[in-house]
Amino acid sequence: MTTYDLSQPLDGEGTVYPGDPAVSVTPHATHERDGYRVSELALGSHGGTHVDAPSHILPDGRDLDEFDLATFAFDAARIDCTDAAAREPINHDAVASAPNASELLVVRTGWSEHWGTDRYLDHPYLSPDAAAWLAERGFHVGVDTPNVDPTPRQESTAERTDEAEGFPAHRALLGNDRVLVENLTGLGAPPERFELCAYPLPIPDADGAPARAVARVDDP
Repeated sequence: MTTYDLSQPLDGEGTVYPGDPAVSVTPHATHERDGYRVSELALGSHGGTHVDAPSHILPDGRDLDEFDLATFAFDAARIDCTDAAAREPINHDAVASAPNASELLVVRTGWSEHWGTDRYLDHPYLSPDAAAWLAERGFHVGVDTPNVDPTPRQESTAERTDEAEGFPAHRALLGNDRVLVENLTGLGAPPERFELCAYPLPIPDADGAPARAVARVDDP
């Protein structure tokens, strides 16, 4: 079996959603002072590569610990949307090729190459009709962007006036009791079909949690 790490590094150099807590990793104990090493972590529940629970958006939605652990080992299929421009919606026609047999659709935009920069927030996103189509067919969704909806910015190099408000893609998918895996990276490495293991940290009542996302492919 071949494995591919699809996780962004969890450190202070990465991008967080505007207004979310920053990620920091600082020394707490050191070999020189204490004879052992411990680091102190500070981050939000949606820092780094992470999984969104329905309760992230919906007051009555399920938390992550209400899902069976097996949920987070997905039969995944990838579609290529690397031709999508900054802040451009990915419409129904782009996702309609998703294989019905898969559990999770991975949308590759290539935007992970902008991780740690302001441009990362100008990512493409799912249009409301694309998200609704995927939700109706029971897909979980993974993206190499911080958000399946457009991310607001004070200043942007690609402002649009037609962006949907109110997290419609989140609401369509999480409202259908699906989960989202956001801030993936390296999506060009595995083949188009693979198993995506994205086990979230076991935080009680979590609206989201960081995860180590790994693609697994059986060797021929």
